Amino acid sequence: MGNRLSKIATRTGDNGSTGLGDGSRTSKDSARIHAMGDVDELNSHLGLLLCEAMPDDLRGELVAIQHDLFDLGGEICIPGYQLIKEEHVLRLDDLLAKYNADLPALSEFILPAGSRAASLAHVCRTVCRRAERSIVALANAEAIHEHPRQYVNRLSDLLFVLSRVLNRFAGGSDVLWRHDRTRG
Repeated sequence: MGNRLSKIATRTGDNGSTGLGDGSRTSKDSARIHAMGDVDELNSHLGLLLCEAMPDDLRGELVAIQHDLFDLGGEICIPGYQLIKEEHVLRLDDLLAKYNADLPALSEFILPAGSRAASLAHVCRTVCRRAERSIVALANAEAIHEHPRQYVNRLSDLLFVLSRVLNRFAGGSDVLWRHDRTRG
């Protein structure tokens, strides 16, 4: 690994192509590269979210998700390879149940707002939805395993729930969309 990362500027991508993990090359605007980039961007946004105050157990779970996302990027980078499996998706299902259990039921839509941490979780959620769309587009163009798509779908749901949790952690609550407001 150290030798692979010792030279960052290789100039091999100057022609608009990039290398994949299996040694093949593809266009930098391919569906695979879009999906990899969106997953990487999501991971970066999670890193920013982790700069905020939050419960220690949640912090640890988000760090584990960052590792999963790095693995997901690796899976996308190597055609035919599999790193994200059913147990990763099931772990997100468990986290959804854990964090959603104590939240009040929603009777209105909520706005992506509140505390800084909750707002960052909403940004992560929207980037996650884009990553999901990119993975679906990749699956429409090439054969990939089903678990990456399921993982990001579940993760976006979890990030929505966590935005609500983080608002409460900061002493606030959901910011409700007011359907009855005066529109000007």
